[in-house]
Amino acid sequence: MTDSAQTPLPEGGTILGFPLKGFGFFTSLLLAFASAFFAFFASTTVAIFALMAWNLSGHPAVSYAASYRWVGFPAFVIVLLIALPLFGTLWVRAKFRQQ
Repeated sequence: MTDSAQTPLPEGGTILGFPLKGFGFFTSLLLAFASAFFAFFASTTVAIFALMAWNLSGHPAVSYAASYRWVGFPAFVIVLLIALPLFGTLWVRAKFRQQ
């Protein structure tokens, strides 16, 4: 009765429960770009709602295209510049462990 059923932890570590071990090259690229796209859409959504509140509160109207240009695209680029080396490093580590 004192035994507990514990699952073994992955060797490469985890983020939010997802194992970070053994990604292939294309999987790493896909995850990097998926992270950047998610950041783009999430930040653009927040920026559009912020501009909507700004425009409805009586301030001079700002074009909604500014949310894509000044918030969404920079967020995409920043996350992509962080994610590519991160997932590239995980891919290189997996290659060295296989050998």
